[in-house]
Amino acid sequence: MTTGHILRRSGAALGIVVVLAATAWVGWAWWSSRLPDSYNVMDYGTHDYGGGVVPAGGAEHHHHGGASASLTTLRGPAEGTPDERFTLTALSAAVELPSGQRIDALTFNGRVPGPELRVRRGDLVEVTLVNDDVESGVTIHWHGVDVPNAEDGVAGVTQDAVLPGGRHTYRFRVEQAGTFWYHTHQSSAKEVRRGLFGALVIEDGPPAKRTLDLTMVSHDFAGVPTLAGSDRLERRVVAPGTRVRLRLVNTDNTPQRFELDGTPFEVVAIDGTDVHAPTPLEHTSLELAAGGRYDVAFTMPATPVRLAIPDTQAGLVLSRDGTGDVAPADPGPEFDPLAYGTPAPVPFDRATRFDRRFRFDIGRKPGFLDGKPGLQWTINGGIFPDVPVFMVERGDLVEVTIDNDTKAVHPMHLHGHHMLVLARDGVAASGSPWWTDTLDVEPGERYEVAFRADNPGIWMDHCHNLKHAAAGMTMHVAYAGVFTPFTTGGRAHNHPE
Repeated sequence: MTTGHILRRSGAALGIVVVLAATAWVGWAWWSSRLPDSYNVMDYGTHDYGGGVVPAGGAEHHHHGGASASLTTLRGPAEGTPDERFTLTALSAAVELPSGQRIDALTFNGRVPGPELRVRRGDLVEVTLVNDDVESGVTIHWHGVDVPNAEDGVAGVTQDAVLPGGRHTYRFRVEQAGTFWYHTHQSSAKEVRRGLFGALVIEDGPPAKRTLDLTMVSHDFAGVPTLAGSDRLERRVVAPGTRVRLRLVNTDNTPQRFELDGTPFEVVAIDGTDVHAPTPLEHTSLELAAGGRYDVAFTMPATPVRLAIPDTQAGLVLSRDGTGDVAPADPGPEFDPLAYGTPAPVPFDRATRFDRRFRFDIGRKPGFLDGKPGLQWTINGGIFPDVPVFMVERGDLVEVTIDNDTKAVHPMHLHGHHMLVLARDGVAASGSPWWTDTLDVEPGERYEVAFRADNPGIWMDHCHNLKHAAAGMTMHVAYAGVFTPFTTGGRAHNHPE
């Protein structure tokens, strides 16, 4: 046998070995990505302590032994007569929009959006969820409301999904005031899109005289844009001199742009937190993160005012007699909360010595998600469930740097807490303190945010483009010593995304 033959045979053998090794690696990656039919979310991922002290017992305290405690003990008040009591019934229904378009919806109480819930700061609120016929099950998550952990409404983490014929009662005292919303957190990528959501407004006291307070929820139903449940231009009579507050809520998966023409206005609140000394704006576009809220306010002029979702039929015209309109203006500059309003004291800033510092790097790479191949979202390089768990202790000051190295916008939503934005792309926040629970992170952007760990539990931290969350853009912030007895997966009938 010649040397050439030996080399060719050796090369062929080496090639076979490489192919077999690659096939074995792909098979291993596929197999190891598969999730069991039922699993505890705290059994996966890497516990990251953010450079801080590792609690005694470490991860072991998240299970049933040692000094651990179930999150089911972290409930709202069990005793006391509620100040406000509601029943929300989830059921399938054909809903007709004002245009005559009919949609096959999932509803609360037969409506989309579901009933607006209005309460006052300090109220004890009781909500009973009843599932009439939603086969996949349903929960209620109080988006932006920092409720006790057991009231958070996340299937497989804080409760079991409510199946048809079942019910579940939430009780919590509201200590915030502002604009919030509620939605299912069971199969939410599908169920929210079909209509299982509504507005929650927490007022700070009795409404002032000569005011108009409207909640304007934007949602797209199978390609039909709506505003406050209407796919047409609506009109309302408003007397000049009336103080008007429009609460804008984006319940879709992607950013929503609003245009308000015909009057100067102020952005008076962001994600349920008042802006300090807001300044007047005019011809300014408002782009709202998926899941986010802006409250805008103005004094009604003698001429019409128009709120519009550009390039759609959905909108609202306010005028003294219900007629007239406003000619659309050319798009103005985009509202930027980073420098808006007037500075005020904050409990921490970039110079603070934080107890824990975490990185949240958003990326994408080929791989398997629960056995399915594709280009997958990653958090700190890992594909779900190989993602970090940010471990904290009560009282910690926590800083998180969010870096988006993808071509998509990611509206990052942390349950149970509000984050203070410290900086974007290295530029420090310079306006009113910007507190947020749903932060749009654009492609290539980097945010520094911080919060105090003052609400014990196991909290989801995920992209509120719910399709992204269902595709692995989710992880948890967990307090040392807290465990969940609930499991997620098909056998448990719990699918938080």
